[in-house]
Amino acid sequence: MTDIDLELTQEPTGLRVLRDRNLWPYLAGTLASGCGTWFQAVAQALLVYRLTHSTFLVGVVSFAQFFGTLVLAPWAGGAADRYDRKRLMIVSQIGSIVVTGVLAIIAAAGAASTPVVIGLAGVLGVINAFTTPAMLSLVPLLVPDHEIRGAIALNAATYNLARAIGPVLGAVVVDQLGIPAAFGLNALSYLGLIVGLLAVHPRPQPPRPAVRPKLRESLDIVRGDARLVLLLVAVMVVAIVSDPVTTLTPGFVTEVFHHHDTWVGVLIGAYGTGAVLAALRAGRLREPERTLAMGLTVMGLGTLAFALAPGLGIGSLGMLVAGYGYLTSSTTTTAALQLGVEDSQRGRVMAIWSVAFVGVRPFGSLACGGIASAFGLRTAGVVFALPALVMAAVFVRRRHRPT
Repeated sequence: MTDIDLELTQEPTGLRVLRDRNLWPYLAGTLASGCGTWFQAVAQALLVYRLTHSTFLVGVVSFAQFFGTLVLAPWAGGAADRYDRKRLMIVSQIGSIVVTGVLAIIAAAGAASTPVVIGLAGVLGVINAFTTPAMLSLVPLLVPDHEIRGAIALNAATYNLARAIGPVLGAVVVDQLGIPAAFGLNALSYLGLIVGLLAVHPRPQPPRPAVRPKLRESLDIVRGDARLVLLLVAVMVVAIVSDPVTTLTPGFVTEVFHHHDTWVGVLIGAYGTGAVLAALRAGRLREPERTLAMGLTVMGLGTLAFALAPGLGIGSLGMLVAGYGYLTSSTTTTAALQLGVEDSQRGRVMAIWSVAFVGVRPFGSLACGGIASAFGLRTAGVVFALPALVMAAVFVRRRHRPT
């Protein structure tokens, strides 16, 4: 059994980690910002879909939003290891306020064309490229070493609680107040995370590297460990299979289930609800490879159920099941990666994680939207469920191979 196995099979710290006064303000800020992010996601997808009625162009917006992470990951990870992670996050949140505030103003003026939305999504993606590794590598500095696993699980639970309630509230805001209001509320939500960051006091970071880290050096950290490489592949699969949640749901709601487009919030919210349910059990899950096999199977089957559902009710149930599998898989892989390296390397490893999880999303979004446009929404949903089932089979085979 490896060190990672030992860490993941310890008794969970559970909700008592929330008693740490250095963690809960950060999680509260993350919840506020996360809800705002889903306001933005719902409004952005609906705006582009209303302007173009093109699932492919909805995928292009996602491509623009995530492409920055793929391109800038080496520099973003290096920045998280070289500079103060808390200050780096505060600066990035201020930049996000500016970008989303501009989008809100443009939308309110009726000038939010598809190229404008795509362009601002790209700028926001550049900022998020630096936010993600800093955010993920900051969490272990907020708690004692023996509570890191619990903190990671709670951080994931907070993100997915936002994923459960944010889309539903976002759809209500779009329906009652309009798309510009959703963008404006997202801009304000970043203030919540800034307040949370100002309230916490992370442990000192390790000394910054003497030279600026390069991508090759970051890859060398995990290249020699086949198990870590496989975990990163699993992260990529989880990211790709989760793409239909944002790319396909506007088309499914209107064209397949024949509801008003704001019902997209129900589907995305169901996915987040399943993720929250999984997060509540994250601390109890043992045997990482067995957990991953189970989580990927559930995610794949849930996505298939959504793709083949006859109506919104079954589709929402499929989303809930897929969300459960998504969180189970992503939490296990993220915790294993973080616990498998030194703290001085976490920023760079989380940058690689960003490439695996966020960086593949642009191409997944384009492929998902393209398949949906060429062959239909249901076909795209089925195709994107298959990688999770294949990866689950890989982990099952690893568990049963002769030692």
